[in-house]
Amino acid sequence: MNLTLQPTVLRWARERAGLSADLLAAKVKTRPDRVIAWEQTGELRFKQAEDLARVTHTPFGFLFLPQPPEDQLGIPDFRTLHDGPVERPSPDLLETVQLMQRRQGWMRDYLIEEGAASLEFVGSVTLNDAPEEIAAHMRRTFGLYDGWAQQQGTWSDALQQFRQRIEAAGILIVINGVVGNNTHRALSVREFRGFALSDGYAPLVFVNGADAKAAQMFTMAHEVAHLWIGRGGVSNLERLEAGEAPDERLCNAAAAEFLVPSAALSACWDEAQRADEPYQFLARRFKVSPIVAARRALDLGFVRRIDYLAFYRDYEADERRTQGARAPGGHFWNTQAVRIGERFGAAVARATKEGRLLYRDAYRLTGLRGDTFEKFAESVGVRLR
Repeated sequence: MNLTLQPTVLRWARERAGLSADLLAAKVKTRPDRVIAWEQTGELRFKQAEDLARVTHTPFGFLFLPQPPEDQLGIPDFRTLHDGPVERPSPDLLETVQLMQRRQGWMRDYLIEEGAASLEFVGSVTLNDAPEEIAAHMRRTFGLYDGWAQQQGTWSDALQQFRQRIEAAGILIVINGVVGNNTHRALSVREFRGFALSDGYAPLVFVNGADAKAAQMFTMAHEVAHLWIGRGGVSNLERLEAGEAPDERLCNAAAAEFLVPSAALSACWDEAQRADEPYQFLARRFKVSPIVAARRALDLGFVRRIDYLAFYRDYEADERRTQGARAPGGHFWNTQAVRIGERFGAAVARATKEGRLLYRDAYRLTGLRGDTFEKFAESVGVRLR
């Protein structure tokens, strides 16, 4: 069956997926000149249209539109790249935001039905509030007072503790490096590092798990700060630096103060300078990664930006090499708990067990099916049968 579609829509589908004509041709097993012909005439076979939709992650019906649709994230877009224009969101980012919005919407309804109270900290500050005040409020809410991180063995332990306290405070926290559970669709760190969805009942923070672990704690703190001002959005935080938007600058400052208080860093800076590796010294002291320590030293004017950027580049490269050398895997259920969120996953499992949620809807919300969903439910403390 032959189709005649709008050439501009076919080109939009390819470009939206970030594919060249050659790469798309390879994925759909045809010649590049045929892809070019599609985009000139709009003529292709039904099976070719199906393949095009599949490899570009485009809803099949979109290919029949009279003109390309305008992709909308639905949340503020704070992404910047070297002060250039914001790039069109990829299908991976769009689908991730939409999935998190569905989860948030379901959780909000569930909590209201359960009689839960709204969370007072969401939207509790303004852009005129001082970062130090916001950071102090965050510490009180999470029960993480001055010196909390020093009690942890490593900064990785501190990251885990922080994630758990965020969830305990009523925030849905997701750390995932792929679209849903599709390991063939890795999220791009270049495109975004995280985002926040503000809501009085079910606020949500998403951290791009494809990012270096050394940067994830800062992203987490930054996105959490967005909930305090009551306005979410997507950020890329390249080199842990915010763009020019007032929201981003305030959230960055609050996150930095939360993780490494300025007074405490100033008090120990001279000692750190005497150490062989000052940033490693600070990382051990504050239980943050060395690049977060270096970023904070830059904030306070203790180091030059050129030196910070050089350190960040070298450290990130070293960490990525180390991660690449590690054996893949890890405990499957622990991974799912982080990807889905223990609190959200347990709520979905309980609602399913009580007959308030159909299995098919539970599968759609979690991305897990059959025995895998049932075993996941057990891992978060809910036995379905």
